[in-house]
Amino acid sequence: MLVMKDYVDWYREGGVTVACPTVGGFHRAMDTFKFIGSWLQFIKERDDLVLIRTAGDIKKAKAEGKLGVLMHFQGTDPIEDCLDLVNVFKSLGVSIMQLTYNVKNRIGDGIQERTDAGLSTFGANFIHRCNQQGVIVDCSHTGYQTSMEAIEVSEQPVILSHANPRGVFDRSRNVPDDLIRAIAKNGGVIGVVGYPGFVADSPRPTLNQFMDHIDYLVNIAGIDHVGLGIDYYAGMHGVADLKMAMQAYQEAKASGRWSGDAYPPPPYYYPEGIETPQTLSNLTAGLMERGYSEQDTRKILGSNWTRVYETVLGE
Repeated sequence: MLVMKDYVDWYREGGVTVACPTVGGFHRAMDTFKFIGSWLQFIKERDDLVLIRTAGDIKKAKAEGKLGVLMHFQGTDPIEDCLDLVNVFKSLGVSIMQLTYNVKNRIGDGIQERTDAGLSTFGANFIHRCNQQGVIVDCSHTGYQTSMEAIEVSEQPVILSHANPRGVFDRSRNVPDDLIRAIAKNGGVIGVVGYPGFVADSPRPTLNQFMDHIDYLVNIAGIDHVGLGIDYYAGMHGVADLKMAMQAYQEAKASGRWSGDAYPPPPYYYPEGIETPQTLSNLTAGLMERGYSEQDTRKILGSNWTRVYETVLGE
C-alpha cells in the first residue's frame, strides 16, 4: 500500500483518519525490524501522526485531527519459524498480519500457487498466536483453501483487507462468493481494491466500476462487512514514472510474486475521481448518489473496520 513517508500528507488532504502502511512481508525479521524502526521514528518526529494500537487510538486521532498509522504485514516471512516473533512485532505496533503474498510460505499457499494445499500446522499455530496477541488475521493474496481453513481455525474475525469479488470481474486475484460469505459469517470485513487490474478490463476504470464491487459485496456479505482497502501502490500513475513502474513490475514477475494473468503491466491509473488519496473524499458523494444512507456510507468508509479493531485490538 502507498503510505510511503513522502506521501502521508496526501492521506490527510483526502480526509483519511487511518492509513495502513505495509511494513513487512517479503523479508526476514532483521530487515523488517529496521524498517519498522524507521516508521516509529518518523511517527515520533511528526506531531500530526499517531501510531494505532487500539480502536481507542483511532477515535483519539479523529478527535485531534491527526492521521493514524496502523502497521500491516503483507506476508509472514518476518515471523521466520518462530511464533514468539508474533509477540515481538505486536509489541512494536504491527496489528494486521496477512498470511501469504500470492506464493507458498510456512503458513500455507498463496492465491497464485499451482496447488492449494491449505493451512499448515505451523499456520494453524500462527493463527492461534495472533488470536492470543490481538493481531488481526488477513487472508488477502492467500489461497482459497488456506483462507477457508484459516477462518475455521480463528477464534477472532478474519479479514480480506484488500480483495475484490470475482462475480464483478473474473480475475484470479479476486475472490469467490463463498469466501466472501465465510468472512462475513466470521465477523470480518472485505476491503474493496482500487488497483486497476482488479477492478475492470480497462486501464482507466471509472468510479462507477469501482462502486460496482462495493454494491456486489454488500449484496453478498451485508452492509456490515464491507470497507475500503484501496491499496494505493508505489508504482501507480502520479507517483512512479512509467520506467520505474515497469521495472518494479518486471521484478515482481521475475520473483514469482506476480503472475501475468492477474497483474497487467503499467501504467496503473486508479479509478477516476479517486486517483490518489488526495481525492478520496469524492467517494463519499459517489456512495450517497448511489443511494447509500449516511449511516451505511459511514460503515463502508470506516466504522465496519473500527468494529473489527475493537473486537481484536481492544477499545
